[in-house]
Amino acid sequence: MMLSGKRVAITGAFGALGTAVVARVLAEGGRVAALDHAPGPRVPATFGDAVLIGGIDLADEQAANAALARAAEELGGLDALVNIAGGFAWEKVESGSLDTWDRMYRMNVRTAVAASQAALPHLLASTSGRIINIGALGAVKADVGKGAYAASKSGVMRFTEALAEELKERGITVNALLPSIIDTPPNRTDMPSADFAKWVRPEQIGDAIVFLVSERATAITGALIPIVGRV
Repeated sequence: MMLSGKRVAITGAFGALGTAVVARVLAEGGRVAALDHAPGPRVPATFGDAVLIGGIDLADEQAANAALARAAEELGGLDALVNIAGGFAWEKVESGSLDTWDRMYRMNVRTAVAASQAALPHLLASTSGRIINIGALGAVKADVGKGAYAASKSGVMRFTEALAEELKERGITVNALLPSIIDTPPNRTDMPSADFAKWVRPEQIGDAIVFLVSERATAITGALIPIVGRV
């Protein structure tokens, strides 16, 4: 029970990765507020006693503030924020749209910044505040068709570093995980001939998040941690 009593808000909680992370946090004794743009999870029973807060546009400042305030109220405070909310688009620069670049920034960077700003007053009241962001290994070096996505995830990485420096004297750690390909149903559909066994399983990312939220990770901040599986 590494997270016994820890109060954790998780964005993007109703997707494949978010669902796995919620399950891991609950299994380790944490209490969860699950936030998502979707109105609700596909299988609510899998979320146990987590507080479900759906239909939220976290890129909207007022909506983010209201959602995180509700999460803190329902849980009696916040000890950690896990920013999973985001999206992906494959599009070449030459034939692509500037709107895709705006959309990737809004989905991947703006949601993380807005949720973090909204959570900070509550995290500062905790004795061990944590923020964990989800970046991407593919942002270290962009591939064909991933310019907008990689640029936005690079923004998540720089945001993580900047906020970690800003908060390092105030008891809050800020870190990011950089997964390679995550073993999710959409990725299997998009890459049916791939060796799925080499990919990173969502629960493995959940294990890393549990560690970063725990008291064992007190000395780690500003870290960009690759989780590559065997890709």
